[in-house]
Amino acid sequence: MLYTYRHLTPEEREEVMAQRQARGYPLHSPPHPFRGPGQYLITAANYEHRHVMADLGRRTDFEARLLEKLQEMEVEPYAWVVLSNHYHALVGVKKLNDVSAALKNLHGATSREWNLEDGVVDKRQTWYHFSDRKIRGDEHFYRAINYIHYNPVKHGYIKSVYDWPWSSVHNYLSARGRDWLRETWQNFRPDSMGDGWDDYVLDGDGALMRS
Repeated sequence: MLYTYRHLTPEEREEVMAQRQARGYPLHSPPHPFRGPGQYLITAANYEHRHVMADLGRRTDFEARLLEKLQEMEVEPYAWVVLSNHYHALVGVKKLNDVSAALKNLHGATSREWNLEDGVVDKRQTWYHFSDRKIRGDEHFYRAINYIHYNPVKHGYIKSVYDWPWSSVHNYLSARGRDWLRETWQNFRPDSMGDGWDDYVLDGDGALMRS
């Protein structure tokens, strides 16, 4: 949101703020309209999309610590990918606050460490707030997995998803095989991933419905 917002015209910014205010969302940070149990696509980026995780060892360490933190909070990671300036994770939770607590701890610790390593203590904000999207069913679940695994290709880092080490695609390759991954990609391509998600709200029974 922050990265996109900086490129909007004043009129477009006013429209975005009006829409967020009408929905009851915070004006300058990602909304978290759903906090109950379920599956969520989590995204977090380095502030202003700076490539703070450009170092290979830093990505390796962060991936391991991310999975460790999620496990500590009893959050189930279904898929993940770590890039040089952001990451995605598809997780199953009892409540979204568990993810929030895990990421707050992880982001705080890595910010201090990396800023010390890079000599920018008190000069650099490392992370922006995480955003989430609640998964609405099996189709969205598998599209999210494919979206995550394809992300390094989408951003031009590699030509094959199997060439990116910091990704759960290798876990699926080992557990399910290449044929399963290929079939899942063909059936649930992530081309329209996220379209219309913000049009969904909770009804009086806590179920998802269009706004």
